[in-house]
Amino acid sequence: MSTKKVTIAGMLGAFSVVLSMTPIGYIPIPILGVNATTMHIPVIIGAILGGPLVGTIVGLMFGVSSFLRVGSPFFADPLVSILPRLFIGVMSYYTYKAFKHSIPAAIVGTLTNTLGVLSMVYLRGYLPLNAVIGVATLNGITEAIVSSVIVYIVMKGLKNYKI
Repeated sequence: MSTKKVTIAGMLGAFSVVLSMTPIGYIPIPILGVNATTMHIPVIIGAILGGPLVGTIVGLMFGVSSFLRVGSPFFADPLVSILPRLFIGVMSYYTYKAFKHSIPAAIVGTLTNTLGVLSMVYLRGYLPLNAVIGVATLNGITEAIVSSVIVYIVMKGLKNYKI
């Protein structure tokens, strides 16, 4: 792996950890009464900038940080907190490669996170299906919109820089 990719992975991985340890990782959406998670956004950006391996490394850092900062009992399970996060970067990268645009990559990366985590929550028996569907619907759509806007703005800002 090149120095550039290691640097991208390290910087965005650290940023993801900071987001997970601070309230910045959750943007309140008062109209809907939910919080949009933003901690997966560095994973998506890392995948777009550095490829699927960088995205996977940043996703691993995100997953481990959420595992270590247990906010609910099911995040103490690495199959819930870590495993699904490994796929965010891979899915985001290949979506970006297919569409040549950051918005579809952000949507797919966000849905990979939401559906991956909630699928494991259900499969491991932590929440019933109706609760999982409710959370997926409300949070998934909100987070996809928020991440699309943020990823688009960041990638637009980086367009003029050779990274």
